[in-house]
Amino acid sequence: MRLIESLSHRARSAPESGIVEIVNYARGRDNLLPLWAGEGDLPTPAFINEAAKRALDNGETFYTYQRGIPELRQGIADYYRRHFKADLSPEHIYVTGSGMHAIKLMVEALTAPGDEAIYLTPSWPNIAAALGVSGAQQVAVPLTFADGAWSLDIEKVEAAITDKTTMIFVNTPSNPSGWTASLADLTALLDISRRHGIWILADEIYALYHYAGGRAASFLDIIEEGDRVVFANSFSKNWSMTGWRVGWVVAPPVLGDVIENLVQYTTSGVSQFMQRGAVAAVNDGDDFVAENIARATEGRDIFCDRLLATNRVQTLKPAGAIYAYLKIDGITDSRRAALDIVDKTGVGLAPGSAFGPGGEPFLRACFLRNAGQLSEAADRLADYIARI
Repeated sequence: MRLIESLSHRARSAPESGIVEIVNYARGRDNLLPLWAGEGDLPTPAFINEAAKRALDNGETFYTYQRGIPELRQGIADYYRRHFKADLSPEHIYVTGSGMHAIKLMVEALTAPGDEAIYLTPSWPNIAAALGVSGAQQVAVPLTFADGAWSLDIEKVEAAITDKTTMIFVNTPSNPSGWTASLADLTALLDISRRHGIWILADEIYALYHYAGGRAASFLDIIEEGDRVVFANSFSKNWSMTGWRVGWVVAPPVLGDVIENLVQYTTSGVSQFMQRGAVAAVNDGDDFVAENIARATEGRDIFCDRLLATNRVQTLKPAGAIYAYLKIDGITDSRRAALDIVDKTGVGLAPGSAFGPGGEPFLRACFLRNAGQLSEAADRLADYIARI
């Protein structure tokens, strides 16, 4: 214990993952249907893998640009031009060692120990943990759940602001709830940012997973030069590259030297051969992204329709992202329920308690998976629900 106690309080206070607890509990079981992780079941497509292999064969294994190789930064800028009609230059783009790395770098840039940072909950747990490890004070503002859907009360955000607030983290479409901000929501948040001089850290990784058609609304639709908005993103979800750990930041070019220095003192840059795979993904991967979105759309309908038919699930189909966040009648302790469900059905779900204030008593399931598996998982869960 003395060794542990000698570590910093911030390190010792980093929370254990409530999702990983369930994964470790059930890992390796026969007939398991794992819906707990935020990833699809398609492997990275061959054209991306081949680009990385060629780079390895060509000896691209040396130190490289810390902001990202020029071809990748240009490719990401072109991606935003195609999908967001955003006029970004490569100087707005900074390649990172995963979306999590992008978020951590921006937390370091936008907060100091003792500063307050607002985030909307329920939320992907890593943002609160990243704030805590960096010494910032986490200020949770719960979304409102009513009539099976989630919404933002902008007055709650305004009320949470103090003279110590330096940042608001906004994830839309949201992990885990699927809440998707309207353009009016984003405009109201941007107005708060402008009036109070507060930064917005926008996580729009699921922007293309939007089930009303087209992409979701983005801060890129409304920001102007000088606005305090930065974006964290990742190759993980669109291109089935969760294990690659490649992401990026979008930020005003004036921040470039600061971001480059933060990269230097964390990873010193992303491996060049991995970036070559990312170049192939962003330049040639739109068809594969469309395939993933189609799979998610089908999976959402199969999974949610079956469970809603039980008349025991209160959550409506999510507006965006790749998760069903289930509020099931009779379940109040999501951790205990997740353990019980995996024991009795073989379906792995993430407990809502892992997603912070407002997360209990929900259970999260990822539906970016094979339709047959989702149908089987939904049937097992429906049978479980009928017996509780």
